Amino acid sequence: MHAITKTIYIEDQYPGVTLGVIVRPRGLVQIDAPPSSEDGRAWRASLMSLSGGPERVLVNLDGHPDRTLGARAMDCTVIAHEKTAQSFRSRPTTFKAQGDETGAEWESIPGLGSVRWAPPEISFSDQLVLHWDGGPILLESRPGPSSGSIWVTLPEEKVVFIGDTVVKGQPPYLASADLPAWLETLNSLLELKGYTIISSRGGVINAQSVRNQYDFIKHAHDKLERLANKKPSATALDNLANNLASGFKASAVRQRHYVQRLRYGLTHYFSRHYHASPSTLAEEQA
Repeated sequence: MHAITKTIYIEDQYPGVTLGVIVRPRGLVQIDAPPSSEDGRAWRASLMSLSGGPERVLVNLDGHPDRTLGARAMDCTVIAHEKTAQSFRSRPTTFKAQGDETGAEWESIPGLGSVRWAPPEISFSDQLVLHWDGGPILLESRPGPSSGSIWVTLPEEKVVFIGDTVVKGQPPYLASADLPAWLETLNSLLELKGYTIISSRGGVINAQSVRNQYDFIKHAHDKLERLANKKPSATALDNLANNLASGFKASAVRQRHYVQRLRYGLTHYFSRHYHASPSTLAEEQA
């Protein structure tokens, strides 16, 4: 566990997501959960060493399985954006780990089996403020990676948890994205001065990482806009996935993982925003 301030910590030893915790006299405000229940138990045990009060609450920064699969194991009230809460209504009650389709980190974790989701019990649309016997903790809608993406901002400590707004050293997840909204959110982040910025996939980041993410999203969006003026082609999306993945240094295994993440994301993004059927694209590819 790494200290950001005397009352704010992050943990990056678990696969899939950088976790956060805010210590208050009333209790702990936890940011996301590790995907596996075993890691969840280990994380809960490590939190017992902190000096906050007895209450616990968990904030999910969006609905991605990497950060929500382990929510039930944290055994506390879950807070998320209303769009994230809505996404759980379309999911089966129980998650079953199978396949290697989306390029998500949870797909490489062995032994997940069946997991019961823990839908948010508290949700909000624009902003929610937590007052836990300390400075305010702001939960704010920041769409881009998904419509339910949020930031957790601590204005007194000048610390902000930004979820997947910036993904460092790996390609982002695009399947649920809104790329124009993402660019606007990144511009807002560039205007935020004097803050310690914590990415859910990369830990503490700097302004250059934000600019790199902006350039990547802008490039991907421009390429998709050009493809939208042509007949949709799975081969074209495959080529784009390979092209985008080539900008990340990784082992051959990770590179294939990144290509699959981008292929899945681009196909589903194209389907949602340009009205091409993923099944049609799959048929063309076959």
